Amino acid sequence: MLWLALRVRPEGLRFRRQHPIGPYVVDFCCLSARLVVEVDGKAHDVGCAPENDRGRDEFLQENGFRVLRVSAQRVLADVGGTAEAIVARAVNPLHRPADGPPPRAGEAA
Repeated sequence: MLWLALRVRPEGLRFRRQHPIGPYVVDFCCLSARLVVEVDGKAHDVGCAPENDRGRDEFLQENGFRVLRVSAQRVLADVGGTAEAIVARAVNPLHRPADGPPPRAGEAA
C-alpha cells in the first residue's frame, strides 16, 4: 500500500522498493535524498532483531544514508499520512550534509 503512494514520484522524488545497499535490501530508498525507509512489524521488537536493526542502521548511516523507521501499524492506519511524512523528510531533512556536520553535543549551532 505504501509503495502505491511512493511510486508516483511525489515532489519529483524517485523511490525504489526492495533496493540493495551493500549486504542489505532496504524496504524503500530515495537515492537523491539519501533516505532509507524501513517498515517495521512486531517481529522487529523480539529476539535479536533490535540488535540486527541497529547494525543495519549503523552500516547505512556510515554509507551516507538517513534511516527512517516506520511502524507497520502506522502504515496500515494512515497510508497517505505516512507517505506524506516520508516525502516531507526527504524534501526537508533535519540536517543537510552540504551544510557541514551538525554541531557536537554542547556546542552552539
